[in-house]
Amino acid sequence: MAGTEAGIVDVAIVGSGPAGLSAAAHAAAKGMSHILLEKTDHLSDTIFKYQKGKHVMATPAHLVLRADLDFDAGKREAILETWDRQIAEHKVEVMLDADVTAIEGEAGNFTLTLKRGATVKARAVVLAIGTQGNPNLLRLPGADLPHVQYQLDDPTEYIDEHITVIGSGDAGIENALGLAADPAQGNVVTILNRGADFARAKGANVKLLMEAESEGRIFVRRETSPAEVKPGELVLETRDGQESIRCDRIIARTGSKPPRAFVEAAGVGFTSEEREAFPALSPSFESTKPGIYVIGALAGYPLIKHCMNQGYDVIEFLAGNTQLKPADEPILEEKFAPLPGNRSVDEWLALFGRTVVILQELSVLQLRELMIDSRAHFYRKGEVIFERNAPGSSMFAIAQGSVLVEVNPADPSVTVPIGEGSIFGEVGLISGRRRGATIRAAEDTVALEFSRTAALKLIATTPGAARAVNRISIERQLLQMFGSGLTPEDLAEITDAAVVEDKRAGEVVIKEGDDDKDVFVIRRGSMIVEKDIGGHPVFLSYLPAGSYFGEMAVIDGSKRTATVKAAIKSQVVRFPGEAFVKLLDRKPKLREKALADMAGRREVNAFIESRKDSFGDAADYYSQTAKFLVDQGIGEATDVLLIDETLCVGCDNCEKACADSHDGLSRLDREAGKTYAHLHVPTSCRHCEHPHCMADCPPNAIKRGPDGEVFIDETCIGCGNCQRNCPYGVIRMDARPPKKPGLLSWLMFGIGPGPGEASYSWRKKKAEASGREAPKVAIKCDMCSGIEGGPACVRACPTGAAIRVGPERFLAVSQSERGA
Repeated sequence: MAGTEAGIVDVAIVGSGPAGLSAAAHAAAKGMSHILLEKTDHLSDTIFKYQKGKHVMATPAHLVLRADLDFDAGKREAILETWDRQIAEHKVEVMLDADVTAIEGEAGNFTLTLKRGATVKARAVVLAIGTQGNPNLLRLPGADLPHVQYQLDDPTEYIDEHITVIGSGDAGIENALGLAADPAQGNVVTILNRGADFARAKGANVKLLMEAESEGRIFVRRETSPAEVKPGELVLETRDGQESIRCDRIIARTGSKPPRAFVEAAGVGFTSEEREAFPALSPSFESTKPGIYVIGALAGYPLIKHCMNQGYDVIEFLAGNTQLKPADEPILEEKFAPLPGNRSVDEWLALFGRTVVILQELSVLQLRELMIDSRAHFYRKGEVIFERNAPGSSMFAIAQGSVLVEVNPADPSVTVPIGEGSIFGEVGLISGRRRGATIRAAEDTVALEFSRTAALKLIATTPGAARAVNRISIERQLLQMFGSGLTPEDLAEITDAAVVEDKRAGEVVIKEGDDDKDVFVIRRGSMIVEKDIGGHPVFLSYLPAGSYFGEMAVIDGSKRTATVKAAIKSQVVRFPGEAFVKLLDRKPKLREKALADMAGRREVNAFIESRKDSFGDAADYYSQTAKFLVDQGIGEATDVLLIDETLCVGCDNCEKACADSHDGLSRLDREAGKTYAHLHVPTSCRHCEHPHCMADCPPNAIKRGPDGEVFIDETCIGCGNCQRNCPYGVIRMDARPPKKPGLLSWLMFGIGPGPGEASYSWRKKKAEASGREAPKVAIKCDMCSGIEGGPACVRACPTGAAIRVGPERFLAVSQSERGA
């Protein structure tokens, strides 16, 4: 694009963030006529708005930087100074206070109109405007109060305040760290994370946050979201219901969205209608509007190195260098080298984007970034991809070929196929459980493996991927639940109409007497079923994850006969009852199963009604017992230890047996915990369906076994994150025990602490004698995994007081001492 006409430049670059600066500097270096338009009175507004003193990372470390400007990790102020100086040295044509309000025309002759009335003419336009100018505003009562802000300029300005940061991406974490950096400021800093994982943040930032939490400088609230802002107070929605905390200031860092109206008005199309979607771009960054190119955060590449490389590359493309390959090309070439077919990187990426359903809305640029953190595998026909019960939380996608799922452990020939373009392994990703089945390649297969971090980020940032994973996981849950020979095609109408809904603890999902006709599946959490008897709620049953409800009113057309509400923060799948009835009409076996389930529930209702005059204290007892058990974490447990106080004689055999089975360290505190009536819940692991302790375990030392047991392996580094994250106090940090002498040595020579648990003082003394501090590790109940006979605590109880129960029996034990 050499040569210019009077009044028209080769390229107008809108936005002076890292991408725009790099593009302008390279245009100047190549002698291309250009203009860099920045709406503020300074360059690089994105970095300029970073908090003062912020350390700016230069990730990914293995990516080569292509730019005419320097960039290394360092302080915000030093980076801005370097860029200001080098932009001047390169004689870049800059126009400040140049807010572009419209882009009109065609390739070769665009007119950019500025807010102040002036116009700029250009043959090509590069949009590098980012998204930071369009923050996502809080949508909750009180969000317009003056102590809510969306930017943090200088964290040292705030002293002795209770400050809550909403948002757990990089910006939110960095703001929280800045506010808590100097203890002398006296700030009480809390950060809210809607989920359990920090899917949107860099690993280095998450590590710093975990360190700050362990040191007590920051309170990290997981699976918590804001519900209402009040003067000096913030109401939170937690797993266990609402609570309020003191809050003098809110820093809301909930992301930002592209200035879509402006971009679309220029003729640029997006990948979908979702507000999180990005513009549709070619590999050379050209949009659907010829002559308009998009780079940087607006293209879905927010990292500074990526942005600067794109700025360099887009100018090369405009200058006619069609052979230029992206800076990450060597990395991807190495990743794809083991794959068959001698395809180029571009050809493989095109295949992945075309075939794999969760990748179909990604631009080539986003797909390249994803593949940097992922792996591509080639499996021969019959080769095992992973084994049943193997650890693993990654997710796979089938780019070519197909796989077979061995659904019957006793007969490997019983298989279910998963075809090209679909995914598998999503159960391990969502729940953290071990692999539920062995999967083999049904034919020669190319599969992509996304690490847990990469997969969660993909789902969190790409609407199409989230939609596809959601649909597939719902379909598979329904197939597993309903059985009866159903196929995905049988469930198509239901899965198409299904909606995933989050329910706070105590929230009513179905209300007795209502006339709605939806059916629900519990995807996560648990529900309590109650019936109104004489103006009082009477507990009927408990529904764990994997149950369905609501079908009774749908099948017989009646009103709701009971109230169903969330025991803890839960997630349900809602689908229209009409579609469910159609499915029953087509599948007689499923109808029989549904009618049998319904008959059982009707019997319970009829029994309650027949005894309503004689319930009295018993009804209240059952309801209070149910509430007590749910309050003690039963609502999210998969296995829990209960002790019947009417049978317990206090011998402590359960604790001693636990210690003897675990190197002298008991995982059980019998006396601790709460009691209601005859039921005692001691301090022992609940093996939660979605364990709090698994969140933020740096070495991934916490696993779930084949029987649902949550255990900590030998890779534990003693960081204490699991202990802090567990809401039930069932994990403790203790000295790794030295080898304990045998019973004979104790009997004959008095060596060692004797039978039972080695006391902490003995372990510490032995460690000190060796001249070193006793290293600590996290210990918790593992349900005596690998020990024949099952949990030692139950086997050792002489009276049968100690019992371990699963979800289907949690509340049945409350009836053991009283008849109905």
